[in-house]
Parts: sequence; structure tokens; C-alpha cells
Amino acid sequence: MDEKVLESLSRLFRLLNDTNRLKILFAIGKETKSVSEIMDETRLPQTLVSFHLRPLREGGILVTERRGAFVLYSLAEPLLIDLLISLCGVSPKGMAKDEIICVCPPMPFLKRWMKGGD
Repeated sequence: MDEKVLESLSRLFRLLNDTNRLKILFAIGKETKSVSEIMDETRLPQTLVSFHLRPLREGGILVTERRGAFVLYSLAEPLLIDLLISLCGVSPKGMAKDEIICVCPPMPFLKRWMKGGD
């Protein structure tokens, strides 16, 4: 496999390598949400949510949109949620067979993310 592809994947997984960041991404899902909405869904304090939003935005996983006094966050590529859900089914340990979610990974997302590098 191409070294650049592996480096891009490594950067992506480093950005995702935190339980709180994953909570934030699942809270946002395919929607657009404010920090307070993310806080409500994750039960994380504002300082912690803001701390994790920055690297996710700088890494190209999240995009922002300003509406008045509010900054709203959404996934740069909504298919990332589908990829994360599909990864939940990779290790079925502790899950009942009917709970395992098997979704084909959205390869177009990975290709676009790798092209951008971040």
C-alpha cells in the first residue's frame, strides 16, 4: 500500500483516538449543531467540548458555519458516521448477533479524505 495513504489513515485515526471526540462526532452525526447542543447530548462540559472541537476542525473532520453569535459544527463528510458505525461491527465481542451493525465502509469518503491529506 502507498505510504502516503497509510500516513493519511494514521492521521485520521489519531484524530479519532479519543472517546470524547467520538462522542462529539456521534452527537453531531449528519446534522449541524452548536456547542451547547453537543454539550447536551454528550454531557461533557463546554471547555472539554471546545478543546476537542478544535483539532477535529483543524484536521478537516469538522467544518464550521457562523449563524449570528453561534458557531455551528457539522461533519465535513457526513459519510464518516457510516464508516464509524461500520467499524463498531468489526469487533463483535460482547455484542449480541442481532446488535451487530454491518455496513460497507464508505470508500468514497476515505478517498476524498486521503486526497486532501487532512
